[in-house]
Amino acid sequence: METLSYKTLEAQGYSGYLLRDAPEKVLQFGEGNFLRAFVDYWFDVSNEKAGWNGKCVLVQPIPQGLASPINRQEGLYTLYLRGRQNGNKVDRKRVISSVSRCLNPYEAEDYAAMMALAVSDDLEYVVSNTTEAGIVYDPACKPDDAPPASFPAKLTQVLYARWKAGRPGLVILSCELIDNNGRELLRCVNRYIDQWALEPEFRTWVMGECTFCSTLVDRIVPGRVKDPIEAAAMEAANGYRDDLIDVGEIFGVWNIEGPAWLEEKLPFKRAGLNCPVVPDVTPYKKRKVRILNGAHTGFVLGAYLAGFDIVRDCMGDDTVRGFMNRMLHEEVIPTLPLDRQDLEAFASAVQDRFNNPFVDHELMSISLNSTSKWRARNLPSLQEYVEQTGALPACLAMSFAAYVAFYSNDVQRLTDAGLVCRRPKGDEYTCSDDRWVLEFYWAHRGDRPEDLIHAVMTNERMWVQNLTAVPGFEAAAVADLKLIREQGALAAYAACL
Repeated sequence: METLSYKTLEAQGYSGYLLRDAPEKVLQFGEGNFLRAFVDYWFDVSNEKAGWNGKCVLVQPIPQGLASPINRQEGLYTLYLRGRQNGNKVDRKRVISSVSRCLNPYEAEDYAAMMALAVSDDLEYVVSNTTEAGIVYDPACKPDDAPPASFPAKLTQVLYARWKAGRPGLVILSCELIDNNGRELLRCVNRYIDQWALEPEFRTWVMGECTFCSTLVDRIVPGRVKDPIEAAAMEAANGYRDDLIDVGEIFGVWNIEGPAWLEEKLPFKRAGLNCPVVPDVTPYKKRKVRILNGAHTGFVLGAYLAGFDIVRDCMGDDTVRGFMNRMLHEEVIPTLPLDRQDLEAFASAVQDRFNNPFVDHELMSISLNSTSKWRARNLPSLQEYVEQTGALPACLAMSFAAYVAFYSNDVQRLTDAGLVCRRPKGDEYTCSDDRWVLEFYWAHRGDRPEDLIHAVMTNERMWVQNLTAVPGFEAAAVADLKLIREQGALAAYAACL
């Protein structure tokens, strides 16, 4: 079977959209599954729908990466976007042609190519996703390293070469999953300007001519197809070998924090893509954390005790789905500072995303570190609801009781792997969390519901506050925990509807 290439597609009579040659407008640090299913997809659609006419040059952020297979396939790869949209099953395939090549800057020739691109008249954007650990200041990096180890140091070299060549500034779009990713990246660049004693005029150019954007990315990207039989069937249907097949969910949104003019400069709006430029991404991060992530943490622990194992099956149950939707639409959304219609649409999409027929998302994988997750994702919604209405939100309060029940249900033993408990149906499961959290629940394994809830709520190391101060919360949690233990989590969720 031939490897995917422009020649292979031409020989097949491929009729989908392709752009073989175009100016290289994007320098992208990161070549993994996420960026190829997210950023490079947006630019590919922009080429087709908005006539953007641009290519992305990918750069390995570390010595090991995908440069060889990407270049072997001339930057081409097959992207499957799969899931549910408006309740309907969707499975779309697209050959992505927005990538021209991939560089490994740890090889001298490719490092020189990266620095040559830095001074190109065509270059407009830098995009990055170098993992959460990528935006770090490493004082060991030197200005003449070829290349320096850290991504911010590499970027400083690129920008410095561009400034020295008299070229205009760039738009930098950071996709790393840290708060204020663009601002943090700019902070690191400025530290290298100081450490390397670079000219004050260069700093002025960076601060005035370059636009560092914090962004919020949202698309689940499973990446490679794990089932070898399914992967073989895909290749057989395609009629070519593709070592870079990528899979993502249908849903995708890219919130970009930047000035108003940037929305017109970027091609995404013209292409009809969900990539809005906003003055502040903070409310959109809150939307994602409180609705998407909060939904997971809010229902999965009780659902697991009720006998469910994967998220999709939960969405097929009227009680669990109803509990989640009431929590989101009636208790979480009223606390958020965005347009109600926008929030409702985002929350409605959550049900489709969780009901993805192509992803077996295990509840136990979501349960990891649920103490800190409930504190960050669900507690703020509960407290703000109480402050705004004077009432206690029934579903959010029940989710807290489900969290306590999950960590205390028929506790068996404490091991190096975690706290081993037993589900009502008889099988054991292991709670994974900070060791001190697990030791706390082990120490309180014999407590009555009243004593356990009080001990949990007054543990300020868990919540950075005493939760018994929330009016009515302690009594409600005790009653909810008793209901879960006596009638089961499913009945307890039903009681909230």
